[in-house]
Amino acid sequence: MDYGGPNEVEGVGEYLKDGLWNTATKYKVTAKYPNDITMMIAGGYNEIRSGTKWIGSDGWVWVDRGGIDASPKSLLKEQDVRRQIAVYRSPGHHRNFLDCVKSRKTTLTPAEVAHRSASPGHLGQIAMILGRKLKWDPKTETIENDETATRMLGRAMREPWQI
Repeated sequence: MDYGGPNEVEGVGEYLKDGLWNTATKYKVTAKYPNDITMMIAGGYNEIRSGTKWIGSDGWVWVDRGGIDASPKSLLKEQDVRRQIAVYRSPGHHRNFLDCVKSRKTTLTPAEVAHRSASPGHLGQIAMILGRKLKWDPKTETIENDETATRMLGRAMREPWQI
């Protein structure tokens, strides 16, 4: 889904009434993708471990910058992982970027992929604020049949600036 996106996004969040920021302190966002794939983005809850957890038909794998876990543990066997997918070993984002400037190759995380990876979070914030499910068209990057939500995708530019 590096160049795609969800078809539906909904979420709930808890916001502080007073404070220095206006983002949710606790949140759960559900994004539904084609082929019956569902992704949950959550934070602020003690029972939810930070990191990323992939759940499949044979079990789950969880990872963050400090470690990896799985159930069943056999999913972590290096030989099984290597047979399924070749994972690029990054020398770090800065080095990868400089190497790609020299070679003209695509970076490990192209800007378009980063944008598509951030979209579910942005849409989740809009869905939480409005308190409703959003229908998203990933090809046109538009919210369907919801003018209020669509206006929240950006801000009006100050004069004389325009795109």
